[in-house]
Amino acid sequence: MELRHLEYFVAVAEEQNFTRAAARLHIVQSAVSAAVKALERELDARLLDRNSKRVLLTDAGRALLPKARIALDAAREAADAVAEVRGGLRGTLRLGTLTSIRLIDLPALLGEFHRRHPGVQLQISVAPTGSRGHIEGLTERRLDLAFVSLPGPRPAGIELLPLTGSTLDLVVPHDHPFAGRTDVEIGELAGLRFIDCPVGYGNRAVADRAFTTARVPRHVTIEITDIATSADYVRAGLGIALLPRFLTGTAHGLAVIPVTGADLHWPLSLAAPADRARSAAARALTDLLREFVPPAG
Repeated sequence: MELRHLEYFVAVAEEQNFTRAAARLHIVQSAVSAAVKALERELDARLLDRNSKRVLLTDAGRALLPKARIALDAAREAADAVAEVRGGLRGTLRLGTLTSIRLIDLPALLGEFHRRHPGVQLQISVAPTGSRGHIEGLTERRLDLAFVSLPGPRPAGIELLPLTGSTLDLVVPHDHPFAGRTDVEIGELAGLRFIDCPVGYGNRAVADRAFTTARVPRHVTIEITDIATSADYVRAGLGIALLPRFLTGTAHGLAVIPVTGADLHWPLSLAAPADRARSAAARALTDLLREFVPPAG
């Protein structure tokens, strides 16, 4: 069984499409199709259901996928070990990040990592479902590390390195009844129209948890995936929002008010799988991150 065949199978399974898998692997689609067919012949089992819209795993494919990821991880770890002995890091580091992570200068961090370890290829991705999507990516071995915001208990099978955090403040139009107030109690926000990120995003989890704990109903009328544009929606009169303080600089012409009676702390952590050793590249990025941001207490 060739590792290349497993790699192509995993790419098709994750992309649910041969064309996207080929683009991700930087090869022609016919090579991907041929490799998957060869793997199916070797295993004497159909691994994928193919149709014109997307590709789905068969029962055999679902059974193979986690094992294929483990095999590919083991091969990467073996290559890392040899490269480390030879004095240089090689391979690929798959990193999940957030749409707005301004508490850390991520381009500077990754630029410095690239200068120190030019042999490591960085793959950076943003999950459509936010931090929750990155946790799934880590547990399914699609990611090596991820920046996440996870209020509450630590997810099973995940290690978290606390980094820093911020507080969510209320942002309202300048003509809103709350404008000019020094603070607003969370109970006063019951039933108002909120602009927020979808469920799964860290800031949404912080807000939902705070309102649930306070037993205050909240009505989210607009969901956006880029929290940095929230102020624009508030400015247009479409509702109010809770923004982390590192983004309140975008709230020009709006009122920014602290909320009392609630825990609205937005934590930022680096997440890694707890059930497997970090690669040499993942360890190197974690060490460099400590230079940029001392871990939170």
